[in-house]
Amino acid sequence: MKLAARKLLTIISEAQIENEITGVIKKLGAHGFTSMEAWGEGARGRRSGEWEENRNVRVEVVCDSPTADKIAEYLVKNYCDNYAMILYSHTVEIIRTAKF
Repeated sequence: MKLAARKLLTIISEAQIENEITGVIKKLGAHGFTSMEAWGEGARGRRSGEWEENRNVRVEVVCDSPTADKIAEYLVKNYCDNYAMILYSHTVEIIRTAKF
């Protein structure tokens, strides 16, 4: 079985901008994403998700490295100053290359 390297970009942010984040992901060339609820604590305090304005989402996208870089750069430039958001990426090996 042949594996191919791609980037896994993970975005954890306020749920109120989830649709904007996923729109950016698609607009900048990724084929898809996975989104799920997330909670935790950091520099902006505890986000437990107990009420709608205090929910976080974790959005993951597997794509090529240039696309991951474009998405991350756009989010940093347009959202990180005004919203609780962290981003990180690492290289993953995928099996079904046609999907990515």
